[in-house]
Parts: sequence; structure tokens; C-alpha cells
Amino acid sequence: MHAGAHDHEPLVFLYRLKPGMGPEYDRAHRAVWPQIMTLLDEAGVYDYRIWRRGDLVISSLRTRWGYNHAARITAASEIQAKWTASLSHVFEEIADQNGEPLWLDLIFEHRPIPASGRQ
Repeated sequence: MHAGAHDHEPLVFLYRLKPGMGPEYDRAHRAVWPQIMTLLDEAGVYDYRIWRRGDLVISSLRTRWGYNHAARITAASEIQAKWTASLSHVFEEIADQNGEPLWLDLIFEHRPIPASGRQ
């Protein structure tokens, strides 16, 4: 289960934007509030990346102390609630029927052998 993923493993999920809202989403993320950045640090979130193609947004992040810890910290934050509300009009879909992020499942991974391990 994603929420129980090991610390430091990448967690990848998607959002669907309402048609035509991509540029507005991009503008907001070029100017993320400093308080949000601080909150992410406090929650142990790092290596957070977002990609967009049209109305599809893919996000990847890692956490120092696991997803559940990060989710508890951010969910309790007033600034997170304000940030989410400021963007709520751009989203078509952000969670499944249980309120969980729209997780993506890893189906392939290639990790090359380090040069020092080759014979």
C-alpha cells in the first residue's frame, strides 16, 4: 500500500485538471508560497517534482518519515488548507472514492549495476 511505503521511496500520483486550467496551475506553482515550502520541509517531504501534460499532472515525492507522517502534518495545517482552497477550482479529480491520492503503481524499474560492481 502506498501510504505505508517505506521512508525515502518515491510516491507517485496524478491529478486531473479541468480543461484549460493547466496554465493557471503552472502559474501557481511558479510562485509557491514560502509557508508551503516550510510546511513540506517540516513534514519531511523532499525531492518533490511535478510534471504536466495538458490536463494531466503527475507528482513524485519522497518522505523522510513516511507518507502517513507527512499527510498528518500537512492535513493539520491551516496554510495547507488555504493553498488547497486557492487551487480547488482548477482540479477535476484529485482523489479516489476513499479520499486517497490517485496513486500510480510502479510496473517497471531499471537500476544499472554500478561500475564498481561489474566484473
